[in-house]
Amino acid sequence: MKGGCVSEERFYSTLFHECVHSTGHQSRLARKTLLENKGIMSTGTAKQTYTKEELVAEMGTAFLNAHAGIVQNEHINSAADLQSWLQALKIKQNRRWIVEAASQAQRAATLYLGGSEPS
Repeated sequence: MKGGCVSEERFYSTLFHECVHSTGHQSRLARKTLLENKGIMSTGTAKQTYTKEELVAEMGTAFLNAHAGIVQNEHINSAADLQSWLQALKIKQNRRWIVEAASQAQRAATLYLGGSEPS
């Protein structure tokens, strides 16, 4: 961020990230990772829930950025997030997270873009 200004790409990426979170609301997709999310916790199930929801939001942001033609040049935060997710995905019981998150992110992006949610 230079001179207190945020690039348009960063603004919309942040907006998309928050919009993806909003699709998890009970009245929308009722995503377990949002409904059970208690914010970041240091250990255990609460941290897993938070991490999964953030992975969904980041992937959904990438889908929406691609749809909008946004190429974000600021990868510092994303690289740090990816590094922590790579560590989490090395744990055997977490290996399906990426597939589950991609599915949830696609559902969120589709809903956000005005598509209907499959019943």
